[in-house]
Amino acid sequence: MNAFDFTATTLDGQTLPLSTLQGKVLLIVNTASACGFTPQLAGLEALHQHYATQGLVVMGFPCNQFGGQEPGNAQDIAHFCQRNFGVNFQMMAKIEVNGTSAHPLYRWLQQQAPGLLGTQAIKWNFTKFLVGRDGQVVQRFAPQTPPDKLSAAIEQALGSN
Repeated sequence: MNAFDFTATTLDGQTLPLSTLQGKVLLIVNTASACGFTPQLAGLEALHQHYATQGLVVMGFPCNQFGGQEPGNAQDIAHFCQRNFGVNFQMMAKIEVNGTSAHPLYRWLQQQAPGLLGTQAIKWNFTKFLVGRDGQVVQRFAPQTPPDKLSAAIEQALGSN
């Protein structure tokens, strides 16, 4: 099993089989519009702008499980991300990342790359998973890790075909 075996829904309601991204490097992030880490959206967009032509796909998965920091609907989220941070990377439909209703992709990501001290649960918004071209998780990054600190890992993943 790998990340390309999953399906997700885009923010505009379209089904996206991740198999259509086979061979790309994925940066999967649970986002929120009203979080202290929300300014990271600008950094994620910068990564998208810089590396998309080399095969990076940044995917934002809005989640309201942490302090109710993503209360809006799909239109609210899209408008906020575009207006405030110029987000053009792939935003997905709002999901849960923990618990029995967690999206299957997130359950798999957590199993593949546990966090600090081996805990699987996502601790907060803006936890980042880097997935290689083979669909396997390369690395998990903490919410406080800014996007600009991911460049070396992204470049390494992009270089391995």
